[in-house]
This record gives sequence, structure tokens and C-alpha cells, in this order.
Amino acid sequence: MRQLNFLLIFSFSLAMVMFTLENTAATTVKFLPGVSTTLPLAVVLLLVGGIGATAAWVFAVWAGVVKQVESLNNPSEVEAQQVRIRELEEDVQRYRAAVDAQLGLLPPAGESSAPQTSGNG
Repeated sequence: MRQLNFLLIFSFSLAMVMFTLENTAATTVKFLPGVSTTLPLAVVLLLVGGIGATAAWVFAVWAGVVKQVESLNNPSEVEAQQVRIRELEEDVQRYRAAVDAQLGLLPPAGESSAPQTSGNG
């Protein structure tokens, strides 16, 4: 697995280096009226991609926090889920016991329940 991770990281890094070397044209970026800068195209694209990835991560963390707060504000729902989980675990135990009981009624492997006839004819 380490080799696969290394291969993926190496491939991505190599692609980023090649992308940067191929896109060196200067691009003017305007932030606000009167505020602008000139950067290579690759830097602008990598910077914007990094900002987008960070924004996606922040949104995912925020969604998790909101979900956690909502679950803490509604303890009756959490309690109902816990009761349902216990009921399902009991059902699984009953089904497992029933299957084990039925397996005990089966003949052992290699034996057949039909009477065998001798071939002396």
C-alpha cells in the first residue's frame, strides 16, 4: 500500500511540475478596483485550486459540527436510535440461535440420509 501511495504522490507531483513549467505566461490578476498583481498562470491556478480545496474542507468540517450540534439538541431521537439498535441486536441473536439450531438438525458432511444398498446383487 505504501508503494501505491508513493506512486500516486509522485505522479501528482510530477504532473504539477510539468504543468508549472508549461504555463509560465504572466497573467494579471485584479483583486479589487485598483489592486492587481502579475503572476505566472500556473501559480494563479494552483493558488485558486488550493483555496477551493481549503474551502471544501472548511465546509465539510462545518457540516459535521452542525450535525453534531443538531444531534445534541435532540436527545430523544438519539435515545430512540439506541433503543432500535438494541432491538436489532436482539433480533440478530435470535436469528443466529435459530440458524444454529437448524444446522444442528442437518447430518454431518459426508453422510447421506438415504439408506445405502450393497452392490453384491
